[in-house]
Amino acid sequence: MVDSSNCQLFSESGLSEEADQHHYNEKKSISKTKLLKNHQHKNTGEKPYHCIDCGSSFITSKALRVHQRIHTGEKTHGCVQCGKTFAHSGSLARHQRIHTGEKPFGCGQCGKRFSESGTLVKHQQIHTGEKPFCCEQCGKRFRHSGALATHLRIHTGDKPYGCDQCGKLFTDSRTLVRHQIIHTGVKPFGCGQCGMRFSDSGTLVKHQRIHTGEKPFGCEQCGKRYSLSGCLAIHRRKHTGDKPYGCDQCGKRFCGSSTLSRHLRIHTGETPYGCDQCGKRFNQSGNLVIHRRTHTGEKPYGCDQCGKRFNHSGNLAIHKIMHTGEKRYGCDQCGKKFAKSQCLVTHQRIHTGVKPW
Repeated sequence: MVDSSNCQLFSESGLSEEADQHHYNEKKSISKTKLLKNHQHKNTGEKPYHCIDCGSSFITSKALRVHQRIHTGEKTHGCVQCGKTFAHSGSLARHQRIHTGEKPFGCGQCGKRFSESGTLVKHQQIHTGEKPFCCEQCGKRFRHSGALATHLRIHTGDKPYGCDQCGKLFTDSRTLVRHQIIHTGVKPFGCGQCGMRFSDSGTLVKHQRIHTGEKPFGCEQCGKRYSLSGCLAIHRRKHTGDKPYGCDQCGKRFCGSSTLSRHLRIHTGETPYGCDQCGKRFNQSGNLVIHRRTHTGEKPYGCDQCGKRFNHSGNLAIHKIMHTGEKRYGCDQCGKKFAKSQCLVTHQRIHTGVKPW
């Protein structure tokens, strides 16, 4: 503060214009000094501002004040449309894009747009193939640190997320949320083309690729493409021979954790997926999806040559052989080739003499 009794810039009527400019410059100088100090802290790594509640340290006093809202629960920024409140103005700005539909961050390679820059960065790793996070136990790599943390629980057996209705435990919160829909039956996400409904938006996006035929994930070794990144990761192990998942009962090893989970049901006899119309139960969710089509009559897979439709992608693949004439299954004894694997099995009985009936 400036003492007005001693300051020569004061007149009898109060602050002169010259004095006003003097104090403005003084305030501006203080602001610049503060910015310089903050900048120097960034370069030196010094964090002089400490939280008395948890001990966390920060470069600027403003960052400390924002952090302290975690402890106080203070949420000063409110959404005028839905009333939801936030601790940070940035969180409110991101939230408001839900209402406006604004997606200011665009991918330079495929044009897809996002409401948050962080989501764009994660998306871009699909194109670059970058996976900076590596599991020290099996060598599997991940694009996101959260995905690595979830994966590590496969090795540790840690399942911190429990269902409050049936007690079943899960390695990640997303799987728990999907499981809880078994109890609630809620499926808020619907496909605009076939009407099929899903419990989460991610599964809907993956499903829609059945209709669009989109396969954004490609193998850099053989060029084969997949609609799911997980399928590509499993496929790559065919080239490397890597089988990181082992059955603790029979020792058989698998490329993917989901394949191991399905295999384990052979030992346990578990059939967790039940049809809500006829009660028939299955040990794989995919088999239940296919079975339900017998009730709905849905046939999502169509032949692009003759238009015939099928309820299973495998049946479509077999049908297409009629058009191509391809015979991919060969007898290792006489060389005769067949369009269907079952025809090969039947043929081989000529050589083996096996009579199943």
